[in-house]
Amino acid sequence: MDDVVNFFGIERVLGEDEDSDSSEGSSVTPPSERTEDQVDYLRQESLISYDTSLPGLHVYLGNDLQELSGRTVLDEDSCQTIPIISLPGVVLMPGQILPLQLFNTATISMMIQIINNDRTFGLVNSRFSGRMFSNTLETVGTTVEIRSYREVERIYGGNFLRIKAEGRQRFKVLETKTQSDGIISAKVQILPELITTDPGECSKLSSLNKFRNPPPNLNSKKETNEYQCHQLVHRSAHKYNKFDFTNYTWFPEFVYKLYDPHILMKRIKEALKYWNRTDEKQDFMPCDPKEFSYWIAANLPLNDKQRLDLLKLNEVTERLRLELQILDECSALTCRDCMNIIAYREDIFSMSLQGPQGTYVNPNGYVHEAITVYKASKLRTVGRPSTEASWFPGYAWTIVECERCSCHMGWRFTAVDKKVKPVKFWALCRSSIQNTIAGASHPTDVYV
Repeated sequence: MDDVVNFFGIERVLGEDEDSDSSEGSSVTPPSERTEDQVDYLRQESLISYDTSLPGLHVYLGNDLQELSGRTVLDEDSCQTIPIISLPGVVLMPGQILPLQLFNTATISMMIQIINNDRTFGLVNSRFSGRMFSNTLETVGTTVEIRSYREVERIYGGNFLRIKAEGRQRFKVLETKTQSDGIISAKVQILPELITTDPGECSKLSSLNKFRNPPPNLNSKKETNEYQCHQLVHRSAHKYNKFDFTNYTWFPEFVYKLYDPHILMKRIKEALKYWNRTDEKQDFMPCDPKEFSYWIAANLPLNDKQRLDLLKLNEVTERLRLELQILDECSALTCRDCMNIIAYREDIFSMSLQGPQGTYVNPNGYVHEAITVYKASKLRTVGRPSTEASWFPGYAWTIVECERCSCHMGWRFTAVDKKVKPVKFWALCRSSIQNTIAGASHPTDVYV
């Protein structure tokens, strides 16, 4: 709880009259029991007039960060020696933005050296285990590339470093070495990214290619010869079927569809419509299966074990299948400690273009992963709202905790301008919630 309290050195505090509804959101009706009027009201509440590009900019870090050009890509299966840092409660996915505020002198010196070299370091999740609560590092992590930074001088002496970085590649830790100043360097192996090739390639006769229907987005002028263009005209009424090769295999068509990455992507997008009504356009989602699988992993409210299991998978299709199963099974978000239902999956929405869940850092350097919901239950506010270092510019935050066990659950954000929608919403800490099947008495790992 010290980390939670340390979040807030309040400079600007709103008046109590601006936060008169501190008890609102104490109960949430389950989706199955909501009336049409309640559904219409919640649909209006979920409308967004806010500029959703602002949270992803992390403007609370300042607008004077120095941008770094160039990108570093390490060879797959190669062994590298890189410095690593560990963050409790954070499992970074490739493509995910990581903001940092560093105050330790040794860590700052290490980061400056990294910036002057290849701008790449490693991030691993850490946890406390055993009776002595020794800090244990995970064996799988993500390389992180620094995109922008700023070294700031503190008024009372010393410097601190602000960094905006991005997850790049997965790695496996082979061995670690701790220096005298506490900095950890590790020998790591860059894990490969495997994508399943066309399963029907060996069943297709090349001599029959000229008779097959081309994909609907095929450019006949550039990608087909004259004879194929002629065939395209005469067969335009026939529907393209990429699984027509199944007539020559032992397995029926539906089996191949279960492992097709593009079909899995489509099924996941359909499932997300039940999680988030504001994401129906889904324009911001990646189109590449590998990037899409990481985007989903970064935005699902998973515990550390579930996220690490996804990070360990080398094959994109297997990762997508596991994510689809989690989407289908989980329907509620509960308190990790007492299993109180805090929100339902239908209450999740995106306040950021990056998705419903984002990674943010507080003024004291503690990194949180928070998922936004427009309705939450069984929470109480602690303290008064403040706009200092708000992750969502234009909103004031207030700490919220579980009514039953007093566990820190996240923050409630209220709009300073009441004309902005949503007027209020909640950001729940990923480390404080558990995804469960609604009605279950115990948390469940749905993919076991």
